[in-house]
Amino acid sequence: MPPPTFDRLAFARRILRAEAATLDVVAGRLDDGFDRVAGLLFACRGRVAVTGVGKSADVGQKVVGTLNSTGTRAYMLDATRALHGDLGMVHPDDVALVFSHSGESEELVRLVGPLRKLAAAVATVTGSADGTLARASDATVVYGPVTEACPLALAPSTSTTVMLALGDALAFALLEERQFTAEDFARYHPAGSLGRKLAAVEAVMRRGAELRVAPATETVRAVFARVRHTGRRTGAIMLVDADGRLAGLFTDSDLARLFENRADDALDLPIERVMTRRPVVIGPSARVGEAVELLQGRKISELPVVDADGRPVGMLDITDLIGLEPPAAAAESPPVLRLSGRKSA
Repeated sequence: MPPPTFDRLAFARRILRAEAATLDVVAGRLDDGFDRVAGLLFACRGRVAVTGVGKSADVGQKVVGTLNSTGTRAYMLDATRALHGDLGMVHPDDVALVFSHSGESEELVRLVGPLRKLAAAVATVTGSADGTLARASDATVVYGPVTEACPLALAPSTSTTVMLALGDALAFALLEERQFTAEDFARYHPAGSLGRKLAAVEAVMRRGAELRVAPATETVRAVFARVRHTGRRTGAIMLVDADGRLAGLFTDSDLARLFENRADDALDLPIERVMTRRPVVIGPSARVGEAVELLQGRKISELPVVDADGRPVGMLDITDLIGLEPPAAAAESPPVLRLSGRKSA
């Protein structure tokens, strides 16, 4: 039992700082072994067969997911099952990637020989340069000795953190070398909140009969009398000029303000007199996450979607995107299209 005065937060901080400090040490130890392992994975014509035992296998499973989502095809090879027939899944073009802290795990030591015969190459991530696995591999990342953060110095903790971080480093080095883009990433993540943020605007925008579009020269009264829509309701009407290009936006809130200001005579004026001219718009190929960033940053509720000629092709309503957060940091400025003139309110 911990003492009554045991400070959980202080203890947790010590664990995190200890593991973080070890990662910094390991970063300084990296040598050309990392480059050789990454080179084998980059040149792999098949898939990366990741294997390990115990907690190292758990790390390997996460690394498989990261590799697959960032452009490097991979699969998990269970070491025990592999020794009893699952080696049949290994293709001659595959590269095996073995995770083992000690480099002496019995199952992996028995597996490395057959792997060398069946796969194009064997690479290892280990803490021991002199271990059997390191000596039997074509290339090895040796991170060296580490002290487990476990108070008993027994449970794999710092060592698994290091292996996980090195798996990320390998995956992201390959991502950079392959010039893997956010658009590529989006193709592998079609579902969930992340998938929605990475999806193209055209995949989620309102379109066709759901849009409210009218000529900017008609009166406010005429516009609201003639505009009809079906499906999801949007609180904005897109006003177009004689060439069909977006000229402005008029929202239900704008109509309410006319009534609040007792400007009843404005109902029979051309709507272009009271519309928001040159509103902020976005292109159909932009990502949904960038649209969310615009809506939140500009504090607007509707975002017209226009083509390269400025003609409206869709509408994004903030109610369709509830629950999505803007990207934490965008590598580039969002592809916003803005027609010349004043900004929308």
